Amino acid sequence: MEQFVVHVRKLSAGQEPDEETPDALHKLVANDKQKVTNIHVITKDVLQRIETEKNDVIKHLAGIEEEINTEAEKLIAAVQRDKVKLLSEVGSIRLKRVKQLETVKQEVEQHTTALESFVRDSETLLSSGTACDVTRSANSLHDRADELMKFDVIGHVGSSLPPVNVHFNPSTLLDRDRDDRNLVGTITEETKTRITGKN
Repeated sequence: MEQFVVHVRKLSAGQEPDEETPDALHKLVANDKQKVTNIHVITKDVLQRIETEKNDVIKHLAGIEEEINTEAEKLIAAVQRDKVKLLSEVGSIRLKRVKQLETVKQEVEQHTTALESFVRDSETLLSSGTACDVTRSANSLHDRADELMKFDVIGHVGSSLPPVNVHFNPSTLLDRDRDDRNLVGTITEETKTRITGKN
């Protein structure tokens, strides 16, 4: 009886009893089971939230990747379009300049042919022509020489083919903020006027 009173006093004071009865152990296990069950429910809920957050993150970042890819593809397409424009511009400059060069080359070649013809005719007249031939042809040869010498080949080339400076200016980040920008860059073409003077 005395032990039972001590046991009850200890239980009242919140202390563990020295001797655990089956009922007390049963209650202890039931209580622990309920606490662990509650923690288990909370833990499963946390796991579910982690899984949901993982799926949300994957979905959200996949959307961002898609936005990045879309914007990058737009920029790639814009850069490609601007590249084609620039190459076309360079091609036009090349075509125009080569055409000018070919035209002037033909004019100079024609003048060269005329000069060579004059030299040949003059040499023939001087080497094998009679005095009468020289008298008869001298004036026409002289007129041809005057005409040939009037053609200032250097001045003609200078005026027909002014120097052209073509430069490529890569685009900068500041240029890319303008609406009329070319994302790759710009082509500038400067034609300088040759100054030719005669004294």
